[in-house]
Amino acid sequence: MTIDTLSFQRTTDTLSLFQQGQLGGSSQSTIKADSDSLQLAQIHSAQEVISGFEGTPIPYSPRTDDAIALTLLACFFLSSIALARGKKFLSQQVKDFVLHRERTSIFDSSTAADMRYLLVLVVQTCVLSGITFFNYFHDTSPALMNSVSPLLLLGIYVGSCLAYFLLKWLLYMFIGWTFFDKNRTNIWLESYSTLIYYAGFALFPFVLFLVYFDLSLTNLLIILIFAKILMFYKWIKLFFHQFSGLFLLILYFCALEIVPCLLLYQGMIQINNILLIKF
Repeated sequence: MTIDTLSFQRTTDTLSLFQQGQLGGSSQSTIKADSDSLQLAQIHSAQEVISGFEGTPIPYSPRTDDAIALTLLACFFLSSIALARGKKFLSQQVKDFVLHRERTSIFDSSTAADMRYLLVLVVQTCVLSGITFFNYFHDTSPALMNSVSPLLLLGIYVGSCLAYFLLKWLLYMFIGWTFFDKNRTNIWLESYSTLIYYAGFALFPFVLFLVYFDLSLTNLLIILIFAKILMFYKWIKLFFHQFSGLFLLILYFCALEIVPCLLLYQGMIQINNILLIKF
């Protein structure tokens, strides 16, 4: 009887131990399950991150550049103001260019307000010419736009065009006052300025279509050739007196009008090469 009681107690003790072990195992399995679910969640989140792919960056385009858009908008307002307030003076400039009137220079007859408007038109022509070069080199040298800041390039092109017109102005003054009389030289400088003023008006719609609608550069060549024809017409009116001097006139015209354009283009190419090396 005593042995049966002891064996029963051992059995109950073993059962309690088994239950404790079972409870302990269930708690450990619960901890393991929790840790396993956490690891699975981390792996799943890592897989979600890794499962994506790197996007392709959008290449630079002048049509999406806010700086160029603001520059064109500023040119539009400035040219509108100059045309509205200096319309009479600008129309007189065209009449003097076509009719070849012998009169004093615009610097003696124009007011200070007129000179400010004319200076604005000259700067506008340089800015639009710079944007034209900028768009051209964007199409021909895309690596340049990826390595150099577009604003820096635009400033360099605009500055180069401004230096080009200024150096040509000084060259015309030197040659005219050296080989011709002062009055004829002033008339030519006035005619040259008139072409620069109206080149800005002609370039504005062209640059708009060039930047935003991929207009062909052939239209720019048409504008350039037409401007050179007008210059040659004025040269004949001013400096052509004998038929024997026509060959010399053509030679001087090529040296002062065609060669500087080629030098400007080659100079910009060299500047681009230097920028590619430095950046």
